Amino acid sequence: MDNTLFRTLFRETVPSFRRRISGFGQSVIIRRMDENRRAYSLKAPGPDGSGSAMRLPGRGSFPNVDDHLVEPEVTRDEIIGGRRMETLPSEVPHADQQTRLDYVLQARVSTGYLASTDLVTRYGVDSDFASDSCVRREGIDPATGRRYLEEIAFEIVSEQSEKLATDKADRMHRRGVRRIFVVWVKRGEVGEWNAESRTWRKLAAGTKLEDPCLATPLEIAALLDAALADNSVAEALVAKGNPILLEREASAKAAGREEGQAEGVARSVLDVLAARKIEASEAQRRKILTCQDLDQLSRWLQRAVVASSSAEVLAER
Repeated sequence: MDNTLFRTLFRETVPSFRRRISGFGQSVIIRRMDENRRAYSLKAPGPDGSGSAMRLPGRGSFPNVDDHLVEPEVTRDEIIGGRRMETLPSEVPHADQQTRLDYVLQARVSTGYLASTDLVTRYGVDSDFASDSCVRREGIDPATGRRYLEEIAFEIVSEQSEKLATDKADRMHRRGVRRIFVVWVKRGEVGEWNAESRTWRKLAAGTKLEDPCLATPLEIAALLDAALADNSVAEALVAKGNPILLEREASAKAAGREEGQAEGVARSVLDVLAARKIEASEAQRRKILTCQDLDQLSRWLQRAVVASSSAEVLAER
């Protein structure tokens, strides 16, 4: 990393602060970074007096997801691999992409799951950061007594380096996040993390993401196009049985049935008049055909059988 980028990422002048690495009984002082200093080691210490670092034998040795090194909602700090970084507010087009992603994602999460934005997670002894968007199981994980780890996560890359997104994806996967996606804003592309090759696999625009976390497949194109995002959300809500949309659909069908019935009776009125050689003017025909009142149409039909003129059929009584 060159010095210019290093200075951009890490603040140097704010006093150090002390945070406890929960679960290991030790405190770590995390100081502001200086490019001339060696990187911090936030590995959990080994047995007292051993001077060695305790290795991570498996997933069970990770800290709890909410045992934070940073202070969520107090600072903008994140820690990735022992390096403290300051997250910055978004600018166009990153902010627009974030909103579209959240919009499409929230609409299709399965029952029993939650979608979150900027959820800070302790991904390792030396890492505590947030993905841009994620989906996790609702409730408390009985194995840890804490919230569930997210199952799928999304990173948006606009101005940040792809190397940083790759580093975060690698750490999220090691922690146990099942699927990780990246949205390259400027390229208009989406990729999925391949843990074996440690690379991003580009997804075609026509790809549909299927996952137990999602009630309906997520179209890649909907993440990149605002109009398609609207259609995608509407389809997802219908598929999930949204009561408002189902009620409107039922009302529309009922109205259609009534409209069809009204049209049928109106044509019957005109057919009876024509059979009896009674002429109706264009205005009278239009009045009969545009009427949606079934009761009124039924009265006109009864009159058409005995009336001597079309005016008599339509007369107000």
